[in-house]
Amino acid sequence: MRPIKYTFAASILILATQSWADGPTCNAAAAEKKLAGAAKTSFLKKCEKDAAAICDLTASEKKLAGAAKSSFTKKCVKGAVGA
Repeated sequence: MRPIKYTFAASILILATQSWADGPTCNAAAAEKKLAGAAKTSFLKKCEKDAAAICDLTASEKKLAGAAKSSFTKKCVKGAVGA
């Protein structure tokens, strides 16, 4: 039996991952906020860092390792950041 805090954390992770996929990409969010220059760069850097953290957790949850984890994380972050 898993401790409650781990089950709760897994539930939050799943919801965060789903909402991340449903929400706008980092670039779209920056454009919507009409950010430019240093503000845009800072926002995108933080957004990419947050996306990488969520993608790493998702990869770990899927029990990915090595090249599979790297590939998954790279694709996941690229999708979150957008073009």
